[in-house]
Amino acid sequence: MTSGTPGAPGNPDGADAVEGADAVDGTDTAVGTDGATGTAGATGTEGGVKRGPRQRLTTDTARPEGGGRAAPGDAPAPARQWPLLTVLVLAGLGLLVVGTDPFPQSFRIGAFLVGAALLAGAAMRRVLPSVGMLAVRSRFTDMITYGVMGSLIVLLALMVQPKPWLRIPFLEDVLHLTVT
Repeated sequence: MTSGTPGAPGNPDGADAVEGADAVDGTDTAVGTDGATGTAGATGTEGGVKRGPRQRLTTDTARPEGGGRAAPGDAPAPARQWPLLTVLVLAGLGLLVVGTDPFPQSFRIGAFLVGAALLAGAAMRRVLPSVGMLAVRSRFTDMITYGVMGSLIVLLALMVQPKPWLRIPFLEDVLHLTVT
């Protein structure tokens, strides 16, 4: 019988099982670190076979970061997801203003509302311990993504023609170079 050590040549995955041909009927057996033996190829822990690191079944998974609740578990579903709903309602209102065009500056105001929704999402992601499904990635990545996209959309809303509310000369030059 050969002995296997985790990480040794021939056992690169660090499996704890040692294989040999010592069974009575000539089949391979596996001996775990606890000394239990069983027939190789058996599934699970049947026959005392201890699975190596690559052969273990997943019994549990970590909860995603957004899996937590923003409100108590006995609250109705919309109340538990109020941070996400706040962002969606504000962005939807901005899109409604842009789509219906009810007043002369509606594109600017609607785009500003969409950007403000993303900035509010970034702020909630930073401040609140649990934001429900507003959490998509890690806290840092969500804050950066929401913050950068929200800032760019607000900047677009402030610089949109005609009669921009904000003038940044070098950005105007870049825009003129790309349009002409």
